[in-house]
Amino acid sequence: MAPDAATATTPTTPTITSTAIATVLIIIPVAVTLRYMWLCWMRPFRPCPACHRHGWKTTAVLRRPKTCRRCHGRGWRLRLGRRLYNHLRRLHYAAHRAGGQVTRLKGRPR
Repeated sequence: MAPDAATATTPTTPTITSTAIATVLIIIPVAVTLRYMWLCWMRPFRPCPACHRHGWKTTAVLRRPKTCRRCHGRGWRLRLGRRLYNHLRRLHYAAHRAGGQVTRLKGRPR
């Protein structure tokens, strides 16, 4: 006996609610941010993009090796997130050490 076409049920497709979309849109950036924070804590240095961890580059005319200006010949640079963390930590320390008076921190010349 064949089922009638009128009484046959069609499989329903699951619907994605706006709550599920909002949850995913919140969880993904939070997960990416936490991973980057962990990376800045565990591996604060990244390879220098200019010299590719060699510590030197070749000049355009004579092709002689010259110390990399970005990493100063070390081949590694501090990550942006770690630089931000170090700056905020020094600012916090200076504010509490100075008795509430925040002065300009010594660092790179601007």
